[in-house]
Amino acid sequence: MSPFRFLLTLALTCAMAAAGAAADFKDLKELEWLAGDWVLVKGKRTIQETWTKPAGGRMLGVSHTVTDGRSAEFEFIRIEQRGDDLFYIAQPNGRPPTEFKLVKSSANEVTFENLQHDFPQQVIYTRNADGSLTARIQGPGKNGPRSIAFEYKRPQ
Repeated sequence: MSPFRFLLTLALTCAMAAAGAAADFKDLKELEWLAGDWVLVKGKRTIQETWTKPAGGRMLGVSHTVTDGRSAEFEFIRIEQRGDDLFYIAQPNGRPPTEFKLVKSSANEVTFENLQHDFPQQVIYTRNADGSLTARIQGPGKNGPRSIAFEYKRPQ
């Protein structure tokens, strides 16, 4: 094998191993970047989402939407580590929990999925380069695929 081919093979092997490691993290501590307060203000609507730091195998969260000065919606949320798996568990307006399993991850993004749920079927959190956070929910809609993004910033 030529030195060039050997180096190319070695580089490709390392790149694939790094990509695989980034896509398969299973430790809740990797999500510490999500912890803290996040806020989205759009017109007369304010959404605040708050996450605790990982501890005891969980991150606890709450989301609260205020529209025109009145509480409009709330959601209890948590991310739990169960063995090698992570689960995002949502309880909008105090309803029974719906679980979404981590299916994809990188240093700046996680995707949780539950294809048995009507909507959403995916919950995606992305840490953006400017320090903001995008939370996206997506799945099937009446007229085709539906996706809703929430663009959060740290409060001032």
